[in-house]
Amino acid sequence: MGATTTPDGRALTPKGQATRARILEHAANLIYAHGVHATNNEQLRRAAGVSGSQLNHYFPTKESLVLAVIEWQADRVLTFLRGAEFNGFDSLDAFRRWAASYVDRERSYREGCSLGSLASEILKTDLDVHDELAAAFETWRTVFRDGIRQMQRSGRMSADADAEQLADLVLAAFQGGMLLAQVARDVAPLRAALQAALDHLEMFATTG
Repeated sequence: MGATTTPDGRALTPKGQATRARILEHAANLIYAHGVHATNNEQLRRAAGVSGSQLNHYFPTKESLVLAVIEWQADRVLTFLRGAEFNGFDSLDAFRRWAASYVDRERSYREGCSLGSLASEILKTDLDVHDELAAAFETWRTVFRDGIRQMQRSGRMSADADAEQLADLVLAAFQGGMLLAQVARDVAPLRAALQAALDHLEMFATTG
C-alpha cells in the first residue's frame, strides 16, 4: 500500500501522511531496539503520540505495519544511494566514497544497517513479508549492478566483469562487515571487508 493511501485505498491528507510517517519512524526505531515480537501497539501508540484508533486506521495488522516499515527503510536507503555524491555509482571513486561514508565514522557500527537489522528481526518471525524484504535488498543490489554496467559501457571496466556477481560481493561485504563490526564494537571489520570487495572490483578496471 502506497504512502499516500489508507489500507482501504483512500487518499491521505498532508496531515495524514505526516501522521503515518511519524508512526513508521517510531515503529522502525522500536523494532530495531526491541525486535518485531517485542514491539506492541501500546508502545508504538505512546512513542508516536497517536490513539489506538489512529494506529489501526493506518495499520490494521502487524503485517501491514511491518510491510510499511520495510518500504520506509528501503526508501531511506535508496534515497541515500541515489544521492548526487555517488552519481549512480558509475566510477570506482563513487564506490569508495560510499564505503568511506561508513568506515570514516566510528559510530557507524553502533548505528548498523537499518535495513539489515530489520531483516534479521523479520526472519525470526512467521510474518508473510519475506518477498518484500528480498525486493528491498534487490533494489539496493540493482543500484550497484547498474553502476558497474555503466562503467563497462563507458570503457572504464572490463566487459568480462560479471556485474551481477560483483554487486552481490559489495553488498555482502557491507552486510557481513557491518555485523562483525557491531559484534567487535569496532569499525575495523567493516573497513577490511569493504576494502577487500573494492580491491576485487578494481581488478576489472581498465584504462579506457
